[in-house]
Amino acid sequence: MTRKPKRAALYVRVSTSGQTVENQVAELERVAEFRDWQVIARYSDQGISGAKGRRGRPALDAMLRDAEKAKFDVVMCWSLDRLGRSLIDLLQTVEHLHGVAVDLFLMQQSIDTTTAAGKLLFHITGAFSEFERATIRERVKAGMGRARTELAKNGKYVARGSGIDSPNVVERVGTAQCGGDFEAVASFSSRNSQR
Repeated sequence: MTRKPKRAALYVRVSTSGQTVENQVAELERVAEFRDWQVIARYSDQGISGAKGRRGRPALDAMLRDAEKAKFDVVMCWSLDRLGRSLIDLLQTVEHLHGVAVDLFLMQQSIDTTTAAGKLLFHITGAFSEFERATIRERVKAGMGRARTELAKNGKYVARGSGIDSPNVVERVGTAQCGGDFEAVASFSSRNSQR
């Protein structure tokens, strides 16, 4: 019984228009041939920073949409930094591929989720992603709690570093709210400076 070859999609990216993706493509095609994988699609983002998310990289977005449609079994990428430079975006991409049962091959890092060790990496990455989301959620809740406490205690909340609590800002706000009436502005300023 012969094994059906894996269908592979190549994702390549360069940050500037003066660079070329040809070296990445040639290396990945060589590896695919060695592994008896059939390259059926190529996705290339040229002149686009890896710091941009999925929406800022049309080829990455198209590749992830095609992964949902099961058009290929494995995504091959020359290096992790070609896939993305933001940790959150990378984790989302890896989770997305895992969620649609598409494997990932990263040549420079020797990561291959078509193997048992590679699948373990997927699970560990998913755990880090879940941890990151939980940490962000906790920070947001803590910040909202602090803002609620300040509002209850002082009747106002001033964001750190906003400069809103400085006297000249209070005076400008008072002037706008009091229609330029200087006695009303003085009263507004003294009420707000006592808080």
